[in-house]
Amino acid sequence: MSKTRKLVIVGDSAFAQIAYEYFTWDSEYEVAGFSVEAPFLKQSELCGLPLVPFETLEHYFPPADHDVYAAVVYTQLNRLRARLSGTAKQKGYKLASYVSSKAFVWRNVRIGEHCFIFENNVVQPFVCLGNDVVLWSGNHIGHHSSIGDHCFVSSHVVVSGFVEVGKYCFLGVNTTLVNNIKIADDCWIGPAVVLTRDTKAGSLYKPVKAELSPISTYSYFKVAE
Repeated sequence: MSKTRKLVIVGDSAFAQIAYEYFTWDSEYEVAGFSVEAPFLKQSELCGLPLVPFETLEHYFPPADHDVYAAVVYTQLNRLRARLSGTAKQKGYKLASYVSSKAFVWRNVRIGEHCFIFENNVVQPFVCLGNDVVLWSGNHIGHHSSIGDHCFVSSHVVVSGFVEVGKYCFLGVNTTLVNNIKIADDCWIGPAVVLTRDTKAGSLYKPVKAELSPISTYSYFKVAE
């Protein structure tokens, strides 16, 4: 794929390295460098590219020639990613998005700025994704649903049809949202949680812990040990 634009990735975590791989091998972007806030700057390079202070980013990579993606996960309930991308935009940078060539995104899906959509996502007709949304690999976002700004959807999440997910939410691995419900802002939905009704803002749903049955598999399935 020909490279027509230059990019700076904000962050130095595993997500930043992963973003580098995807942008480099599956996008129009050429990654020029990385950036983190000065108190967290512990090295001068990452992936063989310069790692510079975020506070003075524009001195190293001018906004006229570079876009920015803040590769930060759900830290501070997505507030850190939102703050860094917002600050980059105030500095004059255009915010980059990535949509995997191996994702299925229907033609009339609306996608905001600064989104990252991994491989094997299925995003059905009439879906609306807000700004600064991360869809990790293998999710299903059902028709006529919406994901609010600054949300993080981990892997193998099922969002059924006509679902509204508010801002700053986190959906854990294997979460299931049934159709026609509303997830309010700032909700944390833990792994494997199944939601069948609306939520209140700031709700936290923990996964049910696996409990060891007193009956062994040998007894339950009537097989010899």
